[in-house]
Amino acid sequence: MSEHEPRETVQREPRPVVKADNITAGYLPGINILNGCTLDAYEGELIGIIGPNGAGKSTLLKALFGLVSIRDGAVTLDGEDVTNAPTDQLVRKGVGFVPQTNNVFPSLSIEENLQMGLFLKPKEFASRIEKMWELFPMLADRRKQRAGSLSGGERQSVAMARALMMDPKVLLLDEPSAGLSPVRQDETFIRTRQINKTGVTIVMVEQNARRCLQICDRAYVLDQGRNAYDGPGRELANDPKVIELYLGTLAADVEKKAAAAE
Repeated sequence: MSEHEPRETVQREPRPVVKADNITAGYLPGINILNGCTLDAYEGELIGIIGPNGAGKSTLLKALFGLVSIRDGAVTLDGEDVTNAPTDQLVRKGVGFVPQTNNVFPSLSIEENLQMGLFLKPKEFASRIEKMWELFPMLADRRKQRAGSLSGGERQSVAMARALMMDPKVLLLDEPSAGLSPVRQDETFIRTRQINKTGVTIVMVEQNARRCLQICDRAYVLDQGRNAYDGPGRELANDPKVIELYLGTLAADVEKKAAAAE
């Protein structure tokens, strides 16, 4: 080839930031909750995971974060195999996790909770906490208040902010709207999208399936530990089979829980 001829540009397929490939996992020996789940999340995406109770949604998230033993399959982070890696190692590599319950230190202040989120990089505390105050201004005004005295929605914001202190590339959210009133649920979804727009890839398990499908880029529907459907969120929200099999039942469950929260 002449030096004056244009070089061919090699087009590379984008690689998922986090990938779960055919995962089999469970809590007890011989009993699997996940039976071959697959998930891809690309840079900057907001991925939703929905499905009926007991489908394995939270188990999948915990398997990604090393909290549930994976018996078969693999998890990769930026192409690196991190299957069953310790959680502290995953945090160092850029994975944040917000559990559904017990996600704050109730006896500590909001500011102290955020400080706990950066225990691996204490020298970066001043700069990182200023970014959290910008993202969660309602927390900045009450930074000295004990986390245990906050409402459910406020505690959820503290938990998210603490997970973001390490500046993760991937944030795993386990049912962030669970137990919240409809108004607080909307606030949580708006906040989740704002976080995503800062460049953080988010994988979110969510009980409010309709709202989740409205805001996510792509979603996975799990049933009995397996992938039942996947695709763009809004397409799944309008898919007759998904509506018939899942959305009606899930919506009824959400309404009951929201009524109990009020």
